[in-house]
Amino acid sequence: MDAYVRLLIKTCHKRKVAAMGGMSAQIPIKDDPKANEVAMAKVRADKLREVTAGHDGTWIAHPLINKIAREVPGKITLDGIKENVSCCLAYTAAWVGGNGCIPFNYLMEDAATAEITRVQLWQWVKYGLRLITAEYIDAHVDAIAPTIKTIVAGVQEENVKLAKDYLKGDLMPFLAVKDGVEPKYQKAAL
Repeated sequence: MDAYVRLLIKTCHKRKVAAMGGMSAQIPIKDDPKANEVAMAKVRADKLREVTAGHDGTWIAHPLINKIAREVPGKITLDGIKENVSCCLAYTAAWVGGNGCIPFNYLMEDAATAEITRVQLWQWVKYGLRLITAEYIDAHVDAIAPTIKTIVAGVQEENVKLAKDYLKGDLMPFLAVKDGVEPKYQKAAL
């Protein structure tokens, strides 16, 4: 099932559609608080599994479960925005410089993590969540970019432009050739 889920998400995103999670079959149990607690724990675990796998949304069997589904992704915070910008900038700089993965904040980060951070920022901008705009994220990119180490001189300017471009308009492919033009830095063989 895990391979199926990963393929489903990949296929949906390739076709630029939301990857919806499945429906948790559990519904609220009115007459038995203990059984209800067990059922809702199953729903919470299922929704957490979906969001962790990369689903963009979910399906629920009962309106009272909406609260659980909405709580699972968490809240948008300034720290979360800064972490996403930092990870996206650091990984993109490394990728343009020829590295496929990097140690960042004591974690090993790769293209999957950078893509998740980038798409999350893009979604927050596109849907105006908590009044987040491209200009707001751009200001964080400008503030954080000088703190990100690069291994190839001159990568920083291209990296900042890439990060800002990724957040505007339609969701564009990540770390891919744009308009037939390769990034100007030769990538090392990985």
